[in-house]
Amino acid sequence: MNEEMSALARAVRQASFRLAATDSTARSALLTSIAEALVAGKEMVFEANRADVEAAKKDGIAEQLIHRLVFDEHKLQDVVAGLRALAEMPDPIHRMLRDTELADGLRLRQVTCPIGVIGVIFESRPDALVQIAGLCLKSGNAVLLKGGIEALRTNQALYEIIRGETIRTAFPAVDWIGFLKSREEVTEMLRLDDLIDLIIPRGSNAFVKYIMDNTRIPVLGHSSGICHVYLDRTAKPQMAASIAVDAKTQYPAACNAAETLLVHSGASEALICACRALKTAGVHLKADLRAAAILSADGIETASVSEPDYSHEYGGLTMNVHMVDSLDEAIDHINRYGSHHTDCIVTEDAAAAAHFEALVDSAGVYHNCSTRFADGYRYGFGAEVGISTGKIHARGPMGLDGLCSYKFVLSGSGDCVADFASGRRTFTHINRMEQQS
Repeated sequence: MNEEMSALARAVRQASFRLAATDSTARSALLTSIAEALVAGKEMVFEANRADVEAAKKDGIAEQLIHRLVFDEHKLQDVVAGLRALAEMPDPIHRMLRDTELADGLRLRQVTCPIGVIGVIFESRPDALVQIAGLCLKSGNAVLLKGGIEALRTNQALYEIIRGETIRTAFPAVDWIGFLKSREEVTEMLRLDDLIDLIIPRGSNAFVKYIMDNTRIPVLGHSSGICHVYLDRTAKPQMAASIAVDAKTQYPAACNAAETLLVHSGASEALICACRALKTAGVHLKADLRAAAILSADGIETASVSEPDYSHEYGGLTMNVHMVDSLDEAIDHINRYGSHHTDCIVTEDAAAAAHFEALVDSAGVYHNCSTRFADGYRYGFGAEVGISTGKIHARGPMGLDGLCSYKFVLSGSGDCVADFASGRRTFTHINRMEQQS
């Protein structure tokens, strides 16, 4: 057993109890202080990041992953703005969800509270460390963070600024954040089911499955992002083109970038318009026979798509094109090959859109808008700790509300169940919240 890792987890666990009891003012003040400290210490972070990027290039890491690895002035301003926005948001914990008078003088309240200690294992994006830490702090959760080895120097620098500001401000839960450096520490963390309440892994399907298979800690898995844009029979060609291009090219490495363009056989004009725009944007198209024939007749070159391609997350400028004969065929394709992340229908038919929204089994189901909107910041959640494609506890971008649980608080004055069992007292079950409204 790694005693150092166990000691870190125990310290974070103890801090989680104090953190849960802090008020919103203290947590928001620390978020603001961290934002200011990141700006003041940015040169240290940039220097560390340059070393990480240089090493990644020497190691031959893919270009799209290097793009994620970069932490520059733009990324800094984004995370700082995110922290300041979080500081201004309402407190997600200590909120009343239910207020019931069980009997005269016996009051039951359902109140939001933090989950506790969360272990987050994330990809090469260093800005994710700041976003995740900020969300956990605002929601009163202690956190253990493990980023990709390729971003170790940058993540270490960011962590040291956050930790240093926590100490400098004499924050009451000083050990609320912990930082892991090695895979061995992750292996040890997965054994600590008595100290950690939830694991959130962000990575490939295989990686998430490995985590699930090697821990007794509950896992909220966000794995691949195999998203679709479906051009229905009534799709407007120009709208179809703009949505398809944005969904594929605005940030191709993102998990909410579209990987497959589905097209109704009666929407050939939309197909040609969208694919011409995608080719102009530099996208390599892999089409089935029917779509390829229509595109080739219009001078648009494509490669052949194979069945396994529909289950592949490219993370770059490659996109599948597949033709279907009906809305239901498109829905079946999405539910079979998609990752239940985010899928869009482009249509002018309200009934078709409603049918798509009802039957597509994804965390995000969109009508006439890009899949790239699947993001905690864009949803107004104050960024996200991850995107859940499961259905238990949280689904979609997991922001502040997704990081909260609840407890039942019962207040009385010597009340005993025997009095109710004997009939001396009776329950009233009055909803106090309804009364107040």
